[in-house]
Amino acid sequence: MPDPVEHPRTPAFVLVRPQMGENIGAAARAMLNFGLGHMRIVAPRDGWPNQAAVAMASGAGRVLDGAQLSDDLAAGIADCAYVFATTARSRDLTKPVMSPEAAMQLAAQKIAAGQRVAVLFGPERAGLENEDIAKANAIISVPVNPDFASLNLAQCVLLTGYEWMRATSDVTPVESGMAGTDWAEAIEVEHLAKHWEDRLTEAGFFFPEHKAQSMRTNLRNMWSRMPLTRADVQMLHGMLRQILRGRDRDNQ
Repeated sequence: MPDPVEHPRTPAFVLVRPQMGENIGAAARAMLNFGLGHMRIVAPRDGWPNQAAVAMASGAGRVLDGAQLSDDLAAGIADCAYVFATTARSRDLTKPVMSPEAAMQLAAQKIAAGQRVAVLFGPERAGLENEDIAKANAIISVPVNPDFASLNLAQCVLLTGYEWMRATSDVTPVESGMAGTDWAEAIEVEHLAKHWEDRLTEAGFFFPEHKAQSMRTNLRNMWSRMPLTRADVQMLHGMLRQILRGRDRDNQ
């Protein structure tokens, strides 16, 4: 195997006996999507380099250019201190079995401590053999439909890469796309509420009288409960003005 390329901040993704160049290329794209560039390839069926992999990798050719090739798995992970094996099947081996999320959190901890970590992905037809998994420290098992548990090689790489990014980056779970506006301030919502309340009062909406105050309170509560932007407030003011203009035209 060539001299190891230093990738101190990311795990090595090791494709064990991959069968199709297209899948290797797709795996490279999936890796680069999540900032992973350290690919190792063990005994590819169709040899290496592989033009089908290059074509499928598209803009991720740099991952293939830096890929390390080895003839057997032992050589491919010789410098690694901790190895994960991905498999969807139960095995007759006693090992920790982790979700991709937990595995990548542990990988991040070990890499931060200066250890080199590898993740094994098996060949497309049947996945990793027991002999491969026996060389790993832990298993990554994806919670999938038990009646259709097979994952494409690139899909498995993508899922694991996503969890790596979640474990090592500040991924915002929810954010609002403001589309060039800001959230409305309380005074703006207050003016909107008063505008509607005044016009509805003129229209006789708050009836009967003994329910009027409760109706006003509920209306104010509705405005304050809504997550309004300044653009929303402006539009709601404009809608009401246009309704009133239309009414006035009809009454002329």
